[in-house]
Amino acid sequence: MRRKAVGGRADDWRCIVTIRHFTDLADAGTDGLKAMLAAAKARKEARAGSPKGTADKDAPLAGFTLAMIFEKNSTRTRVSFDMAMRQLGGTTIVMDAGSMQLGRGETVADTARVLSRYVDAIMIRTDDHQKLIDLAKHATVPVINGLTDASHPCQIMADLLTILEHKGTVEGLRWAWLGDGNNVLHSIVEAGSLLGFTVAVGCPEGYDPDPAVIDAAKARGGDVRITRDAGDAAAGADVIVTDTWISMGQTDGAEKLAAMMPFQVDEALMAKAASDAAFLHCLPAHRGEEVTDAVIDGPQSLIWDEAENRLHAQKAVLLWCLGKL
Repeated sequence: MRRKAVGGRADDWRCIVTIRHFTDLADAGTDGLKAMLAAAKARKEARAGSPKGTADKDAPLAGFTLAMIFEKNSTRTRVSFDMAMRQLGGTTIVMDAGSMQLGRGETVADTARVLSRYVDAIMIRTDDHQKLIDLAKHATVPVINGLTDASHPCQIMADLLTILEHKGTVEGLRWAWLGDGNNVLHSIVEAGSLLGFTVAVGCPEGYDPDPAVIDAAKARGGDVRITRDAGDAAAGADVIVTDTWISMGQTDGAEKLAAMMPFQVDEALMAKAASDAAFLHCLPAHRGEEVTDAVIDGPQSLIWDEAENRLHAQKAVLLWCLGKL
């Protein structure tokens, strides 16, 4: 964060605060994303072999506290952010919406104002993207998108780090997405337009990604296309990605599952991709639905590296938001 005086007077105590929110990947831009990926990779390598609970030698976030708000269940987001702050020397406060006043009618704006007086950054995991935007609008500390119904930028930072480690670059690669046009896909499309890789989306009619996301990516020069043929999407791809098809509480499960089955990632579909193609899945997986056991447990699957890299990517996101990168 940068602070600068307002009004032109040397004794003017007021200031403008430039806050680095991470509501979506575009907040950081191409240079910011590259800096975060480089930092994540370097810090991961530097602490190889160290006990997971020990802090990095420089402990750059010593004295900093992150508040984490969970309105949705979480495993990887919760643990990765908590461990990220520990390894960076900081601390966390974990809050479930049902046990805080936000869940009893306090406004997002008031919650943002109060938490900003207590902590140095806020992460929220929620269904409602507008709630994230409102939190960022009224907070005076960085706000991080831990997942919303519209996007999942922290997950894609881990995906990008995983591919960077295994392929040496993300630029110029071809990614193929199979299945629902959901929040994870939205962030992949956004990443492709910022970092120079193409995205082929294989999905059934009626389950397309948000057209506004596609239009924004294309306006940045992104190369993204939608096809109704799974084999066409996967052909020659360097990276194959999928996600669960049926979310908790969805009432059209049987109908949606039937529409999605032609887009299941199995060995035959992987064979259409590049011979060294990587398979990614953000987890949890519904084995036998969006992906078969043979693929998710197979030699091309990088899901465990991907899951681990949530930790290392989150560390870089925190450092960027708090002005340490």
